[in-house]
Amino acid sequence: ECHFFNGTERVRFLDRYFYNQEESVRFDSDVGEYRAVTELGRPDAEYWNSQKDFLEDRRGPRWTPTADTTTGLVRAS
Repeated sequence: ECHFFNGTERVRFLDRYFYNQEESVRFDSDVGEYRAVTELGRPDAEYWNSQKDFLEDRRGPRWTPTADTTTGLVRAS
């Protein structure tokens, strides 16, 4: 999920996970790591945050808006 500010100058990327229609964990590009929203999400957040390569992939490179119908985003080159 992406939120665009000031046109497309600034993009906030959220990677959210749900269980039983309740959000349990999320990655917020403004924070730069996964955060548990519920206790159920705590083990996932701790594990993903401990995987440095995986976490670095989430942090960058920056995402750019595009006409991609699947995600609406491509990695900036």
